[in-house]
This record gives sequence, structure tokens and C-alpha cells, in this order.
Amino acid sequence: MLLAFDVGNTNITMGVFKDRKMIENWRLETDNGKSADEYGMVINQLFTYSGLSIRDVDDVIVSTVVPSVLYTIQHLSQKYFGKYAIVIEAGVKTGLIVKYDNPKAVGSDLIVDSVAAYTKYGGPLIVIDYGTATTFTAVTDKAEYLGGTIAPGLKISSEALVRMTAQLPKVELEEPGKVICKNTITAMQSGLVYGHMGMTEYIVGRMKKELHELCGEDKEVKVIATGGLSSLIESGVSCIDIVDKELTLEGLEIIYEKNKKEPRKHNNKRVELKDVVE
Repeated sequence: MLLAFDVGNTNITMGVFKDRKMIENWRLETDNGKSADEYGMVINQLFTYSGLSIRDVDDVIVSTVVPSVLYTIQHLSQKYFGKYAIVIEAGVKTGLIVKYDNPKAVGSDLIVDSVAAYTKYGGPLIVIDYGTATTFTAVTDKAEYLGGTIAPGLKISSEALVRMTAQLPKVELEEPGKVICKNTITAMQSGLVYGHMGMTEYIVGRMKKELHELCGEDKEVKVIATGGLSSLIESGVSCIDIVDKELTLEGLEIIYEKNKKEPRKHNNKRVELKDVVE
């Protein structure tokens, strides 16, 4: 089995793949203070609850935008699975032609999302990831990663309103149903949610225009959305074609298949969780 880690600023998403199909996935809070042993015991409990065994993990792949957590996950991989994990970084085969000014500056999550979306749906396409940040990425029909737009995510925007004002409260991120609101809670929800929907429509419209200039007016540009809040935004816009919540994990599996035969460091030492607990 393959264990895939997508380490984001807010959450760590994990997926287990068997015979190239995802059979289980979980979400944990990203915590810089957790050790490899603490994560290891949590993962063991999740595996056990799902009727799986960590002994069956043959390999590990990691994408992270939190460098401080990478060492922990890599140590976890070597200690408990006896594997030096594949890390999405410069030099890893992806199948994309990165046209960014500095390819090394592209977030690994953006690359992984783009690989999965291009493999599954073809190009040209726009990938929107509604995470801690909301990112818009453009890929041509020739698998060229062009770049995109990075904006504050819904949660960041909500937290900023509360932190930077004296009287505004925390609110649930949900659609209020109207924009002429009669109280502070729904007024904030309206601004956050409908503002994000409007941003999505505008940026997608501009990106489609630029992609058509590059790829040809006859090319249909698909728009794929992922991330925890993608369904909320998709419900109020017309520009999103597909919501694919598992895009990042599936992208990790695709990249793994392209790189699994590449030489890596191994310590070939697996520690059983029961040894740590005892």
C-alpha cells in the first residue's frame, strides 16, 4: 500500500492507496509541536479503526507547504515504515512543463493538484484550491504549468475580520441567502461567502481569456475545484465545472507512479507502534 501525505498550513490530509485506488483517507490538524512518535501513534489508531495495518504500507509520498513539518513526516516514514519518503520538490518527475519565473518557488500542492487535474480531465484547465489560501492555477493543453493567482482563503479572511476589528464576532462560514442583511452575523457571512464567489467568477473569467489567447479560442477550458470549502463556493457560481475533493491525494499517487523506481535513501528499519507504546 501507498501512504500519501498532503501537509497544508491548517490540515494534514492522508490517503491510503492499494492497487492505485484510494481505499481510505483522513484529515488531521497541522501541528508543528507534534513529534514523529505522536503522529505515528495517531496514524496507527486510524489504520486500526479502518481495519488496516501499518505493516502493509510499502511506500510513502509527501507534499508539504510547511517546511518545519517535513522533517517530522520524513522521520516518521523512516522510523515506522522503513522508507525514505518521496517528497514533492525540484527534481521529482511530474509530467508538467513549469513555466513559472522561478520553478522552485511553486508550491508543491499547486503542482500536485495540476498533475491530477491534467491527468484526469485534460487541458487547458483552471484548478482552484479552496484551502488556507485560495489558489487559481492555469495549465495549457500541452501540460504547461503557467502560474496563477493566490488570494486569502475564506478562513483567513474571517479570522482577519475578527482580529483586526473591535466588535465583529466569529461566524460560521455558510451562505446567508441574502446580501441585504439585518444583523452582523449574516452581514459578515454575506461579505465573506459572496465576496469569495464574486472573486472566483472574476478571476476565472480573466484566466479563461488569457488561456484562450495562448491555446486558441476553440479550446474548452475546464474549471476544477478542490479543497474543503469548494462545495460551498461552487453552489453559488456558474464557472466551476467539477468539484473533486480528492484531487491532491490522487495527484500524489500519480506522481508516485512516475517516481517509484528512482533511487532513494533507505534505512530499511521499521519500528512497530507497540514497541513505542510499551
